[in-house]
Amino acid sequence: MPYDFSQLQQKADKTLQYIREDINTLRTGRASSQMLDGVSVEAYGTMMKVNELANIGVPDPGLITISPWDKSVLGAIEKAISVSGLNLHPVVDGDMIRIVVPALTEERRKEMVKLLNQKIQNGHVLLRNLRGDIKKEIEKRADEGGVSEDEIKNDLQELEKRVKDLIEKIDMMSKDKEAELMKVGN
Repeated sequence: MPYDFSQLQQKADKTLQYIREDINTLRTGRASSQMLDGVSVEAYGTMMKVNELANIGVPDPGLITISPWDKSVLGAIEKAISVSGLNLHPVVDGDMIRIVVPALTEERRKEMVKLLNQKIQNGHVLLRNLRGDIKKEIEKRADEGGVSEDEIKNDLQELEKRVKDLIEKIDMMSKDKEAELMKVGN
């Protein structure tokens, strides 16, 4: 009986989602609401994401606007963005926050690509660890008996094929993000 790869698929989907979210935090010099996805705000006695507290708009490629539903969290959102490490400078304008997203310098773009490559390498490590765990499970089936060597061999080949496909997906995400990071202008 062939190995059930549903566990691999579930973990791989989570891993790909994690990597996608991780690389979306990289600033491209173009305003995007996803830039704020990693920002947590202390509000109502708990940590919440900015998009859980406000409408986030991108009226043009160089501006993000944040309109909190409850104006009492305006200062907390501004502070959280300021200390987030995104190098963004929020300005409170009445009952909303405006963030001008400056264009990236060539040097900063190259730094962002290096950071992207580190994040992609971390993704590759996560996939290799996942592959190792599933490989152990497949090989353990041989010890239990009732499974032929050919089935084990086929399952291991299928595992390698699936992991190779996942790595190609990660590399494509990397390529797309790198092109986005290196693009000059709007």
